[in-house]
Amino acid sequence: MNATTTANVRRVIAGHFGVKLDRVVDDARLRDLGADWLDRLELLIVIEDQVPDVNITDVAADHIETVGDLIRVVEDSTARPEPQCSTLPSWPAGDGQVRFNGDGSTAWHARRGTC
Repeated sequence: MNATTTANVRRVIAGHFGVKLDRVVDDARLRDLGADWLDRLELLIVIEDQVPDVNITDVAADHIETVGDLIRVVEDSTARPEPQCSTLPSWPAGDGQVRFNGDGSTAWHARRGTC
């Protein structure tokens, strides 16, 4: 990760928990900075909003205990591209709408080019 992104993540953490930046070191536990589970969740959302190209998965989020863990997750997230979804087959309607058939049944028609 570049130094700018690391510094940005540290600033976001310090601001979110209202602590001095010098306390936001790699081995600092988020709970020691005052984070309960909800604070951690809010922090991850803020980081995804403020750091470009970051998408933190639920699995990765479950393993974040320290500032260093979070920085590594952000680094991993920005290093690998988003997986591309496959295009669903499209039926004649293909507009993501439910259609009512003449016999009273319904059918879902997937939107073209979406996941």
